[in-house]
Amino acid sequence: MSQPARLMGLGARDDAGPEPDAEGAGRSFAIGELADEFGLTHRTIRHYEDEGLLAPERDGTARVYGHRDRARLALICRGKRLGFSLAEIKEFLTLYDADEIQKEQMRFMQRIARRRIADLERQLQDVQQTLGELRIIDTQISDHFRKNGITETPTTEDTQP
Repeated sequence: MSQPARLMGLGARDDAGPEPDAEGAGRSFAIGELADEFGLTHRTIRHYEDEGLLAPERDGTARVYGHRDRARLALICRGKRLGFSLAEIKEFLTLYDADEIQKEQMRFMQRIARRRIADLERQLQDVQQTLGELRIIDTQISDHFRKNGITETPTTEDTQP
């Protein structure tokens, strides 16, 4: 596994698997086990399968998820937590499968990570501006109350730590 892949936690080869003494590379998982482990619904996992992100084997009508599916699901969940779209996650996983040295995968991840950082920085500025405006309003109201001899009534938010 490449150093950038290891650092990001997203570039890890999804067939590398857990430690031999942990889950075991040959272990299979039922949909319920994965749903519980990752805090997902069965429906969400089936949706990821419909989107082509997972490809479990079948035992009759039952889905049988292998170690590779479990690793891919971990990558999907991490990507979602970081705010990436399913399309971006799918492209990342597709590049992963196609590029043994992960060069294109890392380039793609860097592009979308930088775009996400820029989006979050813009959102943070917006939130900071909004907080500043709300604090001004709060101060103006407090000043108004004080000038008019009105006692402020603490809200539940004011009394909680």
